[in-house]
Amino acid sequence: MDRTDVLRARLATQRLAGPPADGPAQVVRELLCVQSQDALLAQAMIALRCSGATDGDVRASLASGEIVRTHVLRPTWHYVAADDLRWLLRLTSPKVESGMGSRHRQLSLEEPLLSAALEVLAASLAGRSFTTRNPLGAALEAAGLLTRGDPLFGQQVGHVLLVAELRGLICSAPVGTVEHQYALVDEVVPPTPERDRPEAVRELVGRFVGGHGPVALSDLVRWTKVTLGEARAAVQELGDRVEKVSVDGEELWHAPDDALPTQRPQGAWLLSTFDEAFLSYRKVPWPRSAAHPAGADPYRFAEAGGGIVLLGLEDVGGWKRTRARGAVQIRLELDESLSRADRRAIDDAVDRLVSAID
Repeated sequence: MDRTDVLRARLATQRLAGPPADGPAQVVRELLCVQSQDALLAQAMIALRCSGATDGDVRASLASGEIVRTHVLRPTWHYVAADDLRWLLRLTSPKVESGMGSRHRQLSLEEPLLSAALEVLAASLAGRSFTTRNPLGAALEAAGLLTRGDPLFGQQVGHVLLVAELRGLICSAPVGTVEHQYALVDEVVPPTPERDRPEAVRELVGRFVGGHGPVALSDLVRWTKVTLGEARAAVQELGDRVEKVSVDGEELWHAPDDALPTQRPQGAWLLSTFDEAFLSYRKVPWPRSAAHPAGADPYRFAEAGGGIVLLGLEDVGGWKRTRARGAVQIRLELDESLSRADRRAIDDAVDRLVSAID
């Protein structure tokens, strides 16, 4: 396996060039978690991995309760299958939360205030009383826990909700609206069996390698909160389910039984900055074209609303999503040396993305 084989395999196994998924829930399960702070664009990225799907189909999966949106793995939003939620939170949340201690002290969000705030959230949402962030902030203020006049009020509310998600108290409500609503986990996510930590790590590593491979274990450790030692132990325990390959001097892992063939060689793809096929890989990443408009400047991964343009197996530029008169428009910044055929392939990719956005 060489670099070209690795990049092709990733596109196929992530169902961008491989056979389309049956629906959004299958995409999320195979990827285990799909980063979604830019929720609408994440929905479009999921839809592109299915046949004829749109972001509306992803919202339908949320409304059905098949998938939820919450903070898991890292202190950022993800889509996750409902039946994977609890074990992933138990595995990763303690380390995520411990890493935010200094920030919570800056926000005056230490115990027992946090515990009292979570009780307010639980009472506000009980009985499937789904609601948005603002009413929950008002409830925290009414309880005398936070003060709206405090310049940190908005950040405090956000971090209280974040902690409530990490501790498995709340997640997204099963509604199909664009605006995010919250629900109590115990009221919308059925119970699932507990796993001990070694079993959970083994499941996480096997699923990550199966959905993202070929991939480095260091990329897995960056992706979630397990140690490199745990990851190495897990691949040994997984045995023949995973296989090591050396590419450009890097040790990568893939799951041969989970590999998919290339069935949709579409020529070009527009990927979100936060898409799993772009953000996941620091080892053997997508190469840039010689005349890339960004030159050698690094990507700013805090940016939303756009991403990279892949042509074949090369990053040839960037794109941004805008709206004009209610219609989605895509602004491109491309390598100026591209041929007309290259630009036609990219135009096709633009059309596919726009079609995936309701």
